Amino acid sequence: MARKYFGTDGIRGLTNAGSMTAQMAMKVGMAAGRHFLRGDHRHRVVIGKDTRLSGYMLESALQAGFTSVGMDVTLVGPMPTPAVAMLTKSMRADMGVMISASHNPFADNGIKLFGPDGFKLSDADELAIEAAIDGDVPLAPAGEIGRAKRIEDARGRYIHFAKSTFPADMTLDGLKVVVDCANGAAYQVAPDALWELGADVVAIGVKPNGLNINDRIGSTHPEAMAAAVVEHGAHLGIALDGDADRLIVVDEKGRVVDGDQLMATIAGGWARQGRLAGGGLVATVMSNLGLERHLAAQGIGLIRTKVGDRYVLEAMRARGFNVGGEQSGHIILSDYATTGDGLVAALQVLAEIKRQGAPASEVLHRFEPLPQLLKNVRFAGGKPLEAEAVKAVIAQAEAELAGTGRLVIRPSGTEPVIRVMAEGDDRQQVERVVDRICDAVRSAA
Repeated sequence: MARKYFGTDGIRGLTNAGSMTAQMAMKVGMAAGRHFLRGDHRHRVVIGKDTRLSGYMLESALQAGFTSVGMDVTLVGPMPTPAVAMLTKSMRADMGVMISASHNPFADNGIKLFGPDGFKLSDADELAIEAAIDGDVPLAPAGEIGRAKRIEDARGRYIHFAKSTFPADMTLDGLKVVVDCANGAAYQVAPDALWELGADVVAIGVKPNGLNINDRIGSTHPEAMAAAVVEHGAHLGIALDGDADRLIVVDEKGRVVDGDQLMATIAGGWARQGRLAGGGLVATVMSNLGLERHLAAQGIGLIRTKVGDRYVLEAMRARGFNVGGEQSGHIILSDYATTGDGLVAALQVLAEIKRQGAPASEVLHRFEPLPQLLKNVRFAGGKPLEAEAVKAVIAQAEAELAGTGRLVIRPSGTEPVIRVMAEGDDRQQVERVVDRICDAVRSAA
């Protein structure tokens, strides 16, 4: 069934427009709150947010919606998405909410929902909530309206949890680490956790003003971190995105290490320790073919899914894997978390560097990526991928790349864009293939 409001990662859009208004947030709170009223106990929702200016508005609107149907609200303020998932489960709440548009600019915002187990909602739950948003939600009697409470020690709880995932017999003594918090949700917790573990911390992106989240900083703009690593002579840099569920690293030379390399590092280290579950890892169709070849050489399997960390997690749970993620830096370590956690993933990377006693440039660059090219084609309407001319060009490209590369073509789930990606051993061939397909899509649109 087609979704009206929910995308692959909650509800997201430009604030004060479309689906991201105060009115809609209140409706979401009412619908989701009513959906999770189960039993006679006092029901509770945990609400966190990143540092966007619109977070104040949406937090208040959601609070009104939840309390109006009889659910108590626990406010934790600016916190990473994985912290909200963790707190939802540890506090025995009935659900959790994160107000964030992740790596998007400040003008966007979003609403992510978690069930009582800390996992993102199922398709069935989201569809039920969507139906309720457009209907009449029964309100609680006057004496049963919910209460709201803000807890002040949420940061400390998450820092303690994150530190507990780092090996107990190790410290970060002797490592100078640049941490870029994107002026986002982790601006306090990430530097503090690294410092408490012994690192010499250089923190950037830790002065949010409501408007500067992800602004030329963070995991989508690692050049700021790379410059800081070189300037301060740091051993490596860690960049998070606005809600801290994504991780990108740079080595001591300022070279970027993406999610594919980080997954290879973690999976390889866990395999050597005998703790890699399922015999492999889960990644999306966008992960580089070089990762797949590297893992195969070590006897480690790779399962691919559609783009989106929810699909990675679904495959991990179904197959019993404990490492998965995306090239963009969403890394899910299910031994510790129910969603991507940039800080926890970074601590596993740091642990591997400490074990090997070698520079980050030697530890983290596990394979040579194949040439990969991604282009987006915007279209006004229709279904260009169903045009016979486009199908013919795609079939020709697949035959040309057979045995030497891959082709991934998919419509965006959030905008009228066709994403065309190809990779292979021959860079010029990859460029020709992508350009031909893009031209065909434009002609058919």
